[in-house]
Amino acid sequence: MEFSPNDIATLFLLIGLELVLGIDNILLISIVTGRLPEHQRAKARKLGLGLAFLLRILFVLGASAITRLVDPVFMGISWRGLILIAGGAFLLFKAVKEIHHVVESIDHQTTVGVKQSRSFGNAILQMIALDAVFSIDSVITAVGLTDNIVIIISAVLLSFLVVLYFASAVSDFIEKHPALKILALSFLVTIGVTLFIEGLGHHVPKGYIYLPMGFALVVELLQMRYTSNRKGNS
Repeated sequence: MEFSPNDIATLFLLIGLELVLGIDNILLISIVTGRLPEHQRAKARKLGLGLAFLLRILFVLGASAITRLVDPVFMGISWRGLILIAGGAFLLFKAVKEIHHVVESIDHQTTVGVKQSRSFGNAILQMIALDAVFSIDSVITAVGLTDNIVIIISAVLLSFLVVLYFASAVSDFIEKHPALKILALSFLVTIGVTLFIEGLGHHVPKGYIYLPMGFALVVELLQMRYTSNRKGNS
């Protein structure tokens, strides 16, 4: 199959959109797997990402059905809207709960036995459920750009490989720096609010969300570098 220049441009645009979604996924994975025992984190990341990837491919193959989710079903809100509202509310709950754990220094490593096993299963389910929320919005956007399933699946696959490559390093880095972890959780709060608003039918320009998030991240990294240099010189 040959791709036209327009197809290639669409592919790179979709990869960019999927990588933005991947930023959300990495933050979510970092927080969810951070509550697990250390020896389970890598396994949970790979398994959760793998299942989420298969779920996204299924959504792409069922794109025609996904696009029908925009029809109003309840008080003028579509199924897509209801899913985004539920996903945003859950993301808000999860992020605020994790901020409480970090700020109050609650030791989650004391969990043992069956409770740890359930935590592993819950971590996988949370990653899949929230990725499903992000994926529905992503698939609807992708289908609006092109009806070429090969291009959409290629963009999903390439972005997935990038996320898989960086997920472990980013997760470990966030886990080692509590201030960065709180910042990541704050990002998830913002994303949760955005999903909730979009579920109600109000469009939120992504630039208004990701530019301030990127600026805050750069400032925090500069602060970490400054603190590290002061410790090295003292």
